[in-house]
Amino acid sequence: MALHISGLIMMVIFNLLVLGIGIWASLKSKKMAKNSAGGQMEVSFLANRRVTLAVGVFTMTATWVGGAFIIGVAETVYDPTKGLIWALIPLQMSVSFIIGGLFFAKPMRDKNYITMMDPFQRKYGKTLTGLLAIIPFISEVMWVPVTLISLGVTVSVFSDLPLSLCIWISAAVAIVYTVLGGLYSVAFTDVIQLSLVFCSLWLCAPFVLVSDVYTDLRQTAFNHTFQAPWLGHLESDDVWIWIDNFLAMSIGNLAFQDFHQRTLSSSSTATARMICFIAAGVVIILGIPPVLIGAVAASTDWNLTSYGSPSPYERGEAAMALPIILLHLTPTAVFVVGMGAIAGAAMSSTDSCLLAATSIFTTNIYTLVRHQVSERELQWVIRLSIVVVGTVGTSLTYLDSRTLAFWILSSDLTYTVMLPQLICILFVRSSNAYGAVAGYIVASVMRVLCGEPVFNLPAILRFPGCALEDGVYVQRWPFKTICMLSSLVTILVFSYATSLLFNKGILPERWDLFRVTTQEETAPADGARLGENDKHASELMLDTRC
Repeated sequence: MALHISGLIMMVIFNLLVLGIGIWASLKSKKMAKNSAGGQMEVSFLANRRVTLAVGVFTMTATWVGGAFIIGVAETVYDPTKGLIWALIPLQMSVSFIIGGLFFAKPMRDKNYITMMDPFQRKYGKTLTGLLAIIPFISEVMWVPVTLISLGVTVSVFSDLPLSLCIWISAAVAIVYTVLGGLYSVAFTDVIQLSLVFCSLWLCAPFVLVSDVYTDLRQTAFNHTFQAPWLGHLESDDVWIWIDNFLAMSIGNLAFQDFHQRTLSSSSTATARMICFIAAGVVIILGIPPVLIGAVAASTDWNLTSYGSPSPYERGEAAMALPIILLHLTPTAVFVVGMGAIAGAAMSSTDSCLLAATSIFTTNIYTLVRHQVSERELQWVIRLSIVVVGTVGTSLTYLDSRTLAFWILSSDLTYTVMLPQLICILFVRSSNAYGAVAGYIVASVMRVLCGEPVFNLPAILRFPGCALEDGVYVQRWPFKTICMLSSLVTILVFSYATSLLFNKGILPERWDLFRVTTQEETAPADGARLGENDKHASELMLDTRC
């Protein structure tokens, strides 16, 4: 494919703009650090907890509305085997934000935690928390290639530039401004990126809709025209799979550090909750243009376009449906603006993943090895960690060019393993370290035994309805949710049982490795300061101790 000069120029201008904003924000961050009493971690990871409502909504939304979000929604609507009924990512994100605002933002922000792992560190200690923190850390690293691959695939539509070169350039820009300014740079660049995404998508959609190469969407939504109806269909055998995916992508997102980093950086608890509720509406609005563009792609007679036949799906290019539509159905200027939207969305998610992974590593893993850390050492550890995470995450794109593989791994880890742990640590006061370890093992083992075709893992644990398709066993039950609930029940049962055995003297106290007999509300974890609402937040937790 020939090089599209205008699109390439747009990418260069956008990268320079974002880099400039990031550098400006880093200077502001340095001034803030000099006058801050919160320490280097609060400045770098939480912008000294000064994120306002407006900036918070921008950075919360931009974190989740990435290139994978925009391209993935359009691809799924266009895919004749799926359709709109399977492209509910905007709705899933919205539900996630609402639940997070109702139940998770207040207990986390009230206690001034720095990461989502701080409540674990406060109750279980550094060692166990460090082991548990490996899962969210890996999940964040896995999201880096997801966001970068979507950007690389887009650039490949209008240029002959190597995919790897496009990915590394974008990664380098994100790494540089994240290193320089931390969350302050990320938040301010998110404002620019999301503004570009919002305006660009809603500019592109009308130009696509006025094209005369596609059939009325109302007709193709229900009738087979050029391909299956774009509304899609849900077979009875797939209902539980649909429910499983919906839950994993909605409440499962609450176990990502990205979400909590936004609420914890807000200026107050009330602001944190409002950020969640407003972002829930914004993400729906941003999901409409990709849906429309995907529907147009499914309704287009490709013989009437410069793309020609066969269709993108038949050529194996369904993942590039959105950039292909913009390239062949809109004026050059509109296409260029659309490319800027995808670039902005991809980079806004990339920098968030870099910072989230670094915050967990520095706060909950590195301090396990280094008990006494100076502010200067901490500053260099943060910078080096961002570079290493960015380099490793970008390098993973060589292993698989599909966003699906990394998306599944990341989502499964957070939903099946970390979500039940987070629910128990925040809302079940009787949960203890024994339950946490047991739940961790049960979730991990069950998820591996359930199999995963993407990674060629055979399904050893087969639930009813598991069928052999093309030589691969496919689970028809909501196995991810079953794994998650099994872990949740295990945590509760083992916590109750061990508490009963030790507190009643059935087992000798010398066997109590985690000291559940003396476990009381301890001092906050390093970096997590008690807030004025600690007592009230504690009363909200269920007390079922023996």
